[in-house]
Amino acid sequence: MADKINEVPPDQKLWQLTAEQLAAKYHTSTEDGISDQEAEKRLAKDGYNELTAKKKSKLVQFLLQFNNSIIYILIAAFIITFFMHHYSDSAVIGIVIIANAFIGFFQEMQADNALTKIKELLVSQNYVIRDGHKIEVPARELVVGDLVNLEAGDAVPADLRLISADNMRIQESTLTGESNSIEKIEEPIAADSVPLAERANMAFASTAVTQGSGIGIVVAVGEDTQIGQIQRSVSEVKAQVTPLMKNLNKLGVNLSILIVAIALVLFFLGLYTKIYSLPTLTIAIITMVVGSIPEGLPASTSVVLARGVQVMTKHGAIVKTLPAVETLGAVDIVDTDKTGTLTKNEMTVTDVITDKNHYEVTGVGFVDNQKGVAGDVTLNGQKYDWQHDQDFRELVDIAGTTTDAELVQTDGEWQLTGEPTDGALTTLFHKLIGREPEVDELDTLPFDSAYRYSARLIKETDHNELMVKGAPGTIFDMVKQSDPSFDSDRWYQRVAELTAKGLRVVALGSKDVSSRIVEIQQDQIGQGIQLSGVVGIIDPPREEVIPAIQSLRRAGVRVNMITGDHPDTATAIAKKLDLDESVHAITGPEIDEMSDEDLIKNIGRYNVFARTTPANKLRIVKAQQANAKIVAMTGDGVNDAPALKQANIGIAMGIKGTDVAKESADMVLVNDSFTTIVDAVAEGRHVFDNIQKTIRFLLPTSFAEGLVVLISMIMGQELPLYPTQLLWINTVSALTIQFAFIFEPAEESIMIRGPRDVRKGILGKMDVFEIVYVSVLISALGIFTFDRFVEGGVLSVVLGSTMAVNIIIFGKIFYLFNIRNSYPIISKHFFENKMAFIIIAILLVLQAAMIYIPFMQDVFHTGNVNFFYGWVVPTIAGFIVLVVTEVIKLGRIEYRKRNGQATKLKS
Repeated sequence: MADKINEVPPDQKLWQLTAEQLAAKYHTSTEDGISDQEAEKRLAKDGYNELTAKKKSKLVQFLLQFNNSIIYILIAAFIITFFMHHYSDSAVIGIVIIANAFIGFFQEMQADNALTKIKELLVSQNYVIRDGHKIEVPARELVVGDLVNLEAGDAVPADLRLISADNMRIQESTLTGESNSIEKIEEPIAADSVPLAERANMAFASTAVTQGSGIGIVVAVGEDTQIGQIQRSVSEVKAQVTPLMKNLNKLGVNLSILIVAIALVLFFLGLYTKIYSLPTLTIAIITMVVGSIPEGLPASTSVVLARGVQVMTKHGAIVKTLPAVETLGAVDIVDTDKTGTLTKNEMTVTDVITDKNHYEVTGVGFVDNQKGVAGDVTLNGQKYDWQHDQDFRELVDIAGTTTDAELVQTDGEWQLTGEPTDGALTTLFHKLIGREPEVDELDTLPFDSAYRYSARLIKETDHNELMVKGAPGTIFDMVKQSDPSFDSDRWYQRVAELTAKGLRVVALGSKDVSSRIVEIQQDQIGQGIQLSGVVGIIDPPREEVIPAIQSLRRAGVRVNMITGDHPDTATAIAKKLDLDESVHAITGPEIDEMSDEDLIKNIGRYNVFARTTPANKLRIVKAQQANAKIVAMTGDGVNDAPALKQANIGIAMGIKGTDVAKESADMVLVNDSFTTIVDAVAEGRHVFDNIQKTIRFLLPTSFAEGLVVLISMIMGQELPLYPTQLLWINTVSALTIQFAFIFEPAEESIMIRGPRDVRKGILGKMDVFEIVYVSVLISALGIFTFDRFVEGGVLSVVLGSTMAVNIIIFGKIFYLFNIRNSYPIISKHFFENKMAFIIIAILLVLQAAMIYIPFMQDVFHTGNVNFFYGWVVPTIAGFIVLVVTEVIKLGRIEYRKRNGQATKLKS
């Protein structure tokens, strides 16, 4: 609706307007607000201040689950087996079809819940000034132009432009990713371009006031708010089809086209040559199709993926969709949040500078030296007794005495209550002193952006002491007032050294005052202040993240940092983490100035993205995907939701992640541990390897069955295999031998090779060659032995057919040993998969039952074949398959070695 009051032109810069300009723009009063009557008009015109999620038809969502080629193959198999009156087989296939549809349906329902979670963020009550009176109004009834009063603890109900801010701070991490609460002001900001995280005179819906109070004019409600724009982005982002499903769909289409084409050619050729009667020809064609279709493929793939999900759960990752397990194995880029993922989200003092020396403080996070894990003070790399430095002793005392933050131990974990910077100073006191500070407070002056320091008056034995901490420039000016000899240039240089490392710097000082002074006189604070020193504070990298990043880099996976922090801070952390050979940063505003084409072209140059907005994150992921990269995105806030959904695999934090992020993601890290991503990449590659092996196993063995029928038809001879025998081979294999790959351990090279190229599909040229020659080899062995012993009069047709079934089965068994891994068969890896031997034993028992139990003989046209023809001949045939495939495998191993050496020489 173009005439909405709350519609603001995209180039309108609200942060530049004065209070009077805002009042004129929104037809309101900065003193009395709008009237109740005007509020009702605007509410009727613009609608409620709430977010609505578009409802999808659940029936349509369910029916769409059947729209993929793998399901088409299953449906074809279901129809064929049903009309052949093999009702048990058709029932099993039908159950798989319905089960897959329900799994996909419930996965989509989970994703849609993300929109509902965002909607819930705007439910609250707030105080509003209307007609000059302060009244409580439901947040959903707020309108543009309303004057909203905010106090500490309030949730911000809509997007506001602040016209009053008294010592006000707002926690905006869900929107901006900035871990610290943001200091708010009321004055206009002159800049034309201001990142979301730096719009200090604005407050946004879904954020929370942590300190002070303020008044703001509502400038956007509902879907026009920043949180509303995020919801719209989430709803507009289409769920990504995983690389595996794309590859499987393509493979399924190609297989079905190939099988149907061959079947049609054979049918018309059979009609033309009149080799068989029409009923016999039809049965033969159907038998060939049923034998060739690998109907166990979707089920096998699902089971391998499910196994991967179980393994990942043990590693601390909850995977919400089966294909997501494999997707991580194909990932080229991991875009990760900084705060709490790469860093501890525990602001820590790492550097202390006094007049004498520059010290370093080891140990990170909220720890207590009572546990012996606090860390030490070092000077020039050597442990140092900081008590020898009077200024250091004073600094520690000020750090513990002037902060309001507290460390609370809950379930064995230290948690901070209060501002992160105060928490760092409290932690320093805990580390070095080992107890709570003893404070006899007389008066406190809280921090204010107007003067950029805080002060506390403490009662001592024979005097009182005034302690101050704040911005270095402010404290230096105080000291300079009383001490003209103070070398401020030297101190500014020392501060610059800390800020260059991405540290936040706080200066601390104090002075003794008379015991008669019991209140802080602000105009007298600067007189006589002595500087104790400055501290450098940083959110330290997690110790386990650095080796994890190195593992990903060795695996060919690039790690990028996306954060709302300042680019200097982000770059410093990236260098500490050894994120890449070189670190190159770009900011959100710089990204905003680039066209999509420019961003796509240049995105690979950067590995640190700072001051980013939700829209920036979404564009970053899309640009990377436009360069044919498979992207994983980690996140925890509402602002991450669109990018999490857009990424090929979204990864949410389980502890500090919002419900919105978790619902939008494909995987949730239970312990917020980045190292779990390394395990997930390894498991994803392991899963793909096993799926690829399953396909390489299923296709030639299935095609071999079809080729037996096909070659027999072309030769115009008796079919060696009956339709029921083909169904038995497929069914018993589906229940046993093809599941051996589920338990195949990962190969040693899995994390030293690069990500697979998803554009090349699942099978390479050598794989296709292997499928062709193995299927021809197994089928030829079956036909040759059948003809040799049946036409020679040694065996009857029934016994010859029984022998042929066992030849196909033994061909599968021996081929399994070849394809299980890429090592030579005679190696230490032969017995690694013990379940394979158990599964083979079960298969042989089932084969014996099919051959020798009377009622099975009637159903499957088998007979009591003797041991030599029933078991020895099939074993010899299987051994031939193993020898041929193993010789070719050894050739491939040698080729890879030589190719690898040649590549090293070139590099």
